[in-house]
Parts: sequence; C-alpha cells; structure tokens
Amino acid sequence: MMNCIAVDDEPLALKLLQDNISKCPFLKLVVACNDAFEAMKALQENKIDLVFIDIQMPGLTGLQFIGSLENKPLVIFITAYKQYALESYDLAVVDYLVKPVALDRFIKACNRANELHELKAMKQHNTVQSTAEYFFLNVDYSQVKVMFADIIWIEGLRDYIKINLKSTKKSLIVRTSLKAIQQELSPNKFIRIHKSWLVAVSEITAVRKNSIFINEMELPVGETFREAVEKLVRKEL
Repeated sequence: MMNCIAVDDEPLALKLLQDNISKCPFLKLVVACNDAFEAMKALQENKIDLVFIDIQMPGLTGLQFIGSLENKPLVIFITAYKQYALESYDLAVVDYLVKPVALDRFIKACNRANELHELKAMKQHNTVQSTAEYFFLNVDYSQVKVMFADIIWIEGLRDYIKINLKSTKKSLIVRTSLKAIQQELSPNKFIRIHKSWLVAVSEITAVRKNSIFINEMELPVGETFREAVEKLVRKEL
C-alpha cells in the first residue's frame, strides 16, 4: 500500500483526482490539499510515498514545491499545461499527465509508481540483508540464532527446509519455504540453483553445466536457474 496526497487548487479537479485514486487498490489517500503549503504540512506530518500535484497554483507552483524538497517522494504531475513537461522530468518524476486525464492513462501512471515503490523497497531490504550477519529461526520450539557465514546449503522439503551448517553435523529443520528463506539472505552471497536447493556462493568449489559441487557433494542445477549459475561463473552476480 502506498500513502499518497493529492494537490490541486481547483475543487472539481481535486475531487476527480480523489475519485481516480480511490479506484487504485494499492493507493491510500492520506489527505487532499488545495495548495503546495498544505502539501508541505502533509509531508511533514505523514509518511508519503506518492504525490499527485498540479503545476499552476497560487503562491507556490507544483514545480517550485517539488524542486524545493530534499527527500522527494514519487511524483506524478497532473496539469492542463503541456509546456512544463521537459522541466518536470528534470525533477525525475514518475509521469506527467495532461488534463483531462483518461482513467486508463491515470492507472498506467499509478502502476508505474507502484513498480518503482516496490523496487525501492526491495533495494532497501537488500541493503539491510547485506549488513546483517545472522537471523533467528524457529527450531523445535526455540528461536535459534544462525550466522549467515555458517550456512553451506539449504534444501527445500515441501513445507520445510533443511539447513546444513559448517559448525555442526546436525542439520536444522525449519517449517518454512525455500522462497521465504531466500528473501532473508543476501543475493550476493546465496544462489538458488534448483527449485529444491539454495547454496552459499563461497562454498561452491566447482561448476558443471548441470550441477555444482561443494567439495565432494554434487547438487543439480535446474534449467530455470542455469543462467544465474552461468552469471556466477562470469562473476556477474
């Protein structure tokens, strides 16, 4: 869900914008503003992901307002004037819509904003992953601390996973999916090689077309994951 605000000094245009926003299930309208000053207050008081804003407004134009922000949210301009399009893209906005805006064109712009929002969230998540050194997993009714550097490979077993560690010969059995655990691990340090296998890149000792080796242990490479393994060999991960 994306928190958004709508900014327009024309009441009818603002009402139409609110109505269009309500048709997008991933948007939550926090407040509708009549000018840039109300928008400024809204950004100070709320976490806003997306701003829909007119350009020609009294006091402070939409371009001036967005240009004044240090930490800009995603922005979609909605205006009756075409001539500001080039200037608006210098502000790295998501889209520039010219009134009257067809609903399908509006939704297309919103979908693009949502994709950018999800990409940003994923990058932030990966940054957290890259700095973390461990996580806790629910094993036999206990929260067990597992160091990422201790993991050799993880095998998917339907509703469970089996984690093989350097520090012990006993594997950890955890009730979760391989996909879920992969999201908790840095993509630079762990690679999915098969629908049932996730391995630590540092532990791979050899690679063949259809398999990888961890010392004497040979694991299959699935067709879907072969390109990722080839990139690993070319050092493109």
